[in-house]
Amino acid sequence: SVSLWQNREVNMTISIQDFSQIDLRVAVITAAEEHPDADKLLVLKVDAGDGEKQLVAGIKTHYSVEELVGKKIIVVNNLTPAVLRGVESNGMLLAARDGDDVVLVTTDKDVGPGSRVQ
Repeated sequence: SVSLWQNREVNMTISIQDFSQIDLRVAVITAAEEHPDADKLLVLKVDAGDGEKQLVAGIKTHYSVEELVGKKIIVVNNLTPAVLRGVESNGMLLAARDGDDVVLVTTDKDVGPGSRVQ
């Protein structure tokens, strides 16, 4: 969820070893629906090259369900699963916040689901 990172210290540094443990992948959104019990959350099905998985993301006020299906995004593919308002999330999408706007991180060129981000 985007809101989890709002209060993170921006000047914190990590080692290259820490960064190398993060599995960033290109994923295609195969389905999207509103979260049954949250006003700002969407439940997404994504294919990151290793089978379909479910993500819960706080992007409902920024994207419609219809515009998300088929979009290629960048996800943290090896994040520990979490339950958000009763729905399991098996990863996290990357998004940039610019004031009140939230924009999904995508690729510049067409690459396949599962492509590793380096």
